[in-house]
Amino acid sequence: MQDERNGQASQTDDPAVTQPPLFDLSSNGAFGPRISGVGPLTPTSQLPVARFWYRRHLEQSQHPKNTVESYLYDLSVLEQTIGLKPINTITARDIAHYLGESNTRSTRKRRLTSASGFFKWLVHTARMLDDDPTASFYPDHIPLKTPRPLFEAEQDALLTAARNDSTRAAAMVWLMLRLGLSRGEVLGLRADHIDIADPSQPVVYVFYDNPRWSGKERKLEASSDFTDLYLAFQAEHHATGQLFELLPQSVNKLVERVARAAGITRQISPQTLRDTWAVEQARAGATEEQLLAMLGLADDSRNRMSVRRYLKLAAPPVNSDAQARH
Repeated sequence: MQDERNGQASQTDDPAVTQPPLFDLSSNGAFGPRISGVGPLTPTSQLPVARFWYRRHLEQSQHPKNTVESYLYDLSVLEQTIGLKPINTITARDIAHYLGESNTRSTRKRRLTSASGFFKWLVHTARMLDDDPTASFYPDHIPLKTPRPLFEAEQDALLTAARNDSTRAAAMVWLMLRLGLSRGEVLGLRADHIDIADPSQPVVYVFYDNPRWSGKERKLEASSDFTDLYLAFQAEHHATGQLFELLPQSVNKLVERVARAAGITRQISPQTLRDTWAVEQARAGATEEQLLAMLGLADDSRNRMSVRRYLKLAAPPVNSDAQARH
């Protein structure tokens, strides 16, 4: 229900609406009090007011907290760069000044993403503006790194080292290397996501709490090897909720430790294991569309570029025909 006096949603009628924090991060990194009695958003609202309502939009859309903070920090930098301006007076020249203060291409790209999302919301959702001052700007192309998948002998050594390390390491490494799960997906697994009704063909379900990521959810068939590893893990840990209670950086450290024990000297990360699985699937005949689905990737240009790298690495050596002729 809308409050007729100020246009804000009534918090008494909708228990899902959350009270925004009383303090916000200012452009210089300090915390300051919220603007007293923030009124409705209008085309002449200044940036701090618009940022307040954009934060509410992001939070109620269930964006991850770190994403919200990153966007709002970049918008505070925009305010610091161009000053306190009404949103309907911000121009492409202001955006160019804001982006020009970036020290690296990745910072410029991130700032443009934050500003673009903000102004698209003002134009298309809040309907406060007719024109988007970021519309003429495009992110710098940042080339994707070529993945370096593990060779077969390295894969075998890694799985052996993981089993020798712990039941937890054995299960986690297997899920990333033999099922292509990302680090976040492994950490999101719960006991009721694993179906071992048929021990010879267990099934792993990848679910997301946030409905925004429902397109990434999928069902993957594992093998009896995983059944053995999972049962050994459960015999030791008796997990009924979240399976692997670790921080993301702890997963990186686990993979690095196991790789060292396996005698692998180059740098290995959870992404390396996922890349290895994707290349193996491509070698087995998976198409571009199948790889997108199996990896839980959205069908967009950058993800298709990622998948094509796997297909390229899985292809026969470029000189194989020439060698055959000789």
